[in-house]
Amino acid sequence: MQNFYYELTVTPASHPEIFEELLLELTQSAVEERKDTLIARSETSLEDVRWAIETFSKKAGIPVTVTLEKRENVDWIERYKNSIRPIEVGSFYVRPEWEASKPGKTDIIINPALAFGSGHHETTYSCLQAIERYVKEGDTLLDVGCGSGILSIAAAKRGAIVDLCDTDEIATESARENFSLNDVRFSECWTGSAARAKRQYDVVIANIIADVILMIQRDLKKAVEPGGLLILSGIIDKYFTKIEEKFNDFETVENIKREEWHTFVLKKR
Repeated sequence: MQNFYYELTVTPASHPEIFEELLLELTQSAVEERKDTLIARSETSLEDVRWAIETFSKKAGIPVTVTLEKRENVDWIERYKNSIRPIEVGSFYVRPEWEASKPGKTDIIINPALAFGSGHHETTYSCLQAIERYVKEGDTLLDVGCGSGILSIAAAKRGAIVDLCDTDEIATESARENFSLNDVRFSECWTGSAARAKRQYDVVIANIIADVILMIQRDLKKAVEPGGLLILSGIIDKYFTKIEEKFNDFETVENIKREEWHTFVLKKR
């Protein structure tokens, strides 16, 4: 182990999930999240990553504060592990594998890894609430933009038959590993979009940013069985009306709001 390491902190004015995904891709290592600040660490220089984040920020029009410091080496991996705490969402108990399970709760083991989704973000939390309320045993479910696989794992633990997909191969690999870690099964898992779905589902869930939801809205709608549910998340306040308008051919069952984030539960007419 070297005597020093580099620590890059990124505080975006909005859309932290976009910058988290970018950091994960650029660093190929775990990223710590502290409220609105993201932290990446490496024993090699992160100057190129800093440049990439700042360049992306300008092109995307999202202001960001970036700092890069050289620090004395400590066991920051162990420190990072200690910063990750289990989270309870209804009957679900999401934890890293080094934490103990909780009696009476449905255990979901998600270790900090490259794929986004550990239950702490408002959108993931709301989606877990929606799964507990609306997904039942025997339902077929498609998880679009699966990330770590946390949502489809939760659905599988409720007895659903799940397929999952993500355009990022790192995410689908991580999801497969997490299914194995949780001792549950999926039916199909592919790297690609919802357009590759071979069937319609009782429930389709997409916890991705609003821009992408709007871009793939036809594929999402097509994947839902008549009378089935479409759960959309990753939607901030300013996109609420636009999503509502574009999906007005579905009946609104519920809108779950946590801070500025919305999760729509919609029913196909």
